[in-house]
Amino acid sequence: MNQVLSLAMPFFGLIFLGYLGGKIVRLPTEGLAWLNIFIVYFALPALFFQLLSETPFEQLAQWSFVFTTTFATYCVFLVAFVIGFLVTRGNIKDATIQGLLGSYSNIGYMGPGLTLAALGPSAAVPTALIFCFDNILLFTLVPLLMALASTQHVSGWSLTAGILKRIFLHPFILATIAGVVAAYFQYKPPQAIDTILTYLRSAAAPCALFALGVTVALRPLRRIPAEFPVLAFCKLVFHPALVLVLLSAMGNFDPVWVATAVLMSALPPALNVFVLAQQYQVYVERASSSILLGTVISVVTLTSVLYLVTNDMVPYDLFP
Repeated sequence: MNQVLSLAMPFFGLIFLGYLGGKIVRLPTEGLAWLNIFIVYFALPALFFQLLSETPFEQLAQWSFVFTTTFATYCVFLVAFVIGFLVTRGNIKDATIQGLLGSYSNIGYMGPGLTLAALGPSAAVPTALIFCFDNILLFTLVPLLMALASTQHVSGWSLTAGILKRIFLHPFILATIAGVVAAYFQYKPPQAIDTILTYLRSAAAPCALFALGVTVALRPLRRIPAEFPVLAFCKLVFHPALVLVLLSAMGNFDPVWVATAVLMSALPPALNVFVLAQQYQVYVERASSSILLGTVISVVTLTSVLYLVTNDMVPYDLFP
């Protein structure tokens, strides 16, 4: 248990320090802009590029793993979306954000740091693959559903162009593609560039977690949706359980890859859900409250999953 606390507490401790700083200093949200730019456009992309470029290319072509984990995320999204659709009596826009709250893990800010600390460098490839394809799935679903619910006509070309732009111009996905290409050609950057990437990579997790805490502090807990307990159950319990079941059903995967997928799916709701809610001007306050509460509850649920994973108490093949 001491080992688990040693792994989990620095992560939640950095979030808490960010939260404390946000409450004490009281700077406006705009004060986070440059830190977020550093994290999203420099630190985390450097992390993904360096990890993937150092991985043998044949390890990256695990399509059955990609399909299974992405399908699991889709299934959880669908369940949460249907729950939201019923609760809101047919409001597709609200239900879309509710679907994200139940399925979109904080795989950008928390995922890489946690999986690499808990499982070592061998978790790098599954972490990057899950991040890349979960984002592609959700960046596709959200614009499609929002366009379906909109009263304004959106041409198929405009919708497709917007989706492709959101996917292939995202800095994390660009860094993932660059890392895969570098791995294929066995390219290693010059020493000076590699050192800069190492500096950026080292700063990624601490800055991201601190920024997460500040962001949560600046989003007041106002309107808690009645459906939050069900959405939280979907995200923090049902999602990792389904990932484990489906990976076991699909075949014999490396235990580290299964553990990585379980940990990634057990993460709290992503801050991107709030960004998307703001973008479409739906469910904004309730999304903010749900992310805050989901992050707090994950202190218990995620630490429990981390304990099971690090003590080899997770049956990585339920159907031997």
